[in-house]
Amino acid sequence: MSSDLRPTVKRIAVFTGSTSGTSPVFAKLAYSVGEELAANGIGLVYGGGRAGLMGALSQGALDAGGEVIGVIPQAMVEREWARTDVTVLRVCDSMHERKAIMAGYADAFVAMPGGLGTLEEIFEVWTWRQLGFHRKPVGFLNEEFWQPLFNTLQGIATAGFLSKATLDDVIVHDNLCDILEELSRRVGT
Repeated sequence: MSSDLRPTVKRIAVFTGSTSGTSPVFAKLAYSVGEELAANGIGLVYGGGRAGLMGALSQGALDAGGEVIGVIPQAMVEREWARTDVTVLRVCDSMHERKAIMAGYADAFVAMPGGLGTLEEIFEVWTWRQLGFHRKPVGFLNEEFWQPLFNTLQGIATAGFLSKATLDDVIVHDNLCDILEELSRRVGT
């Protein structure tokens, strides 16, 4: 990956599952994404969890010496879901506050495999971009996993509830290097 990513994309918020899913491929991907971000000097901003794909993602970044910023509501800390060995752990009051804090730290957003929480988080920042509340790019990593969602979104666009421009604005790749390069090109656009 080129070093020109460092000036524009300093931190990426990654939304992913708090469980590991049904395939070990997901955890391997999450760990490698954390490693790759750290190797390229890109800080990880994530939901602050210690389990599932969030745990693998943050472990990969930590093992590679990267900056890891976790943001987690107090209620989740009380359930002992927080990872406490990160560079920065921001404890907040609510999920709404969590997303705003994460967005403040991040230059771009990426969704990896996950469930309702992952979808809710990536859709909110994507909507914020569509409405012009920020100019930070949004991407989805693991095209095969996300293909059913994008088939549905294409149907929504065909029905007239989602513009082609908004659908085309999101980045979808299987390769992390490709997604990082595209995110870098789109920061501020």
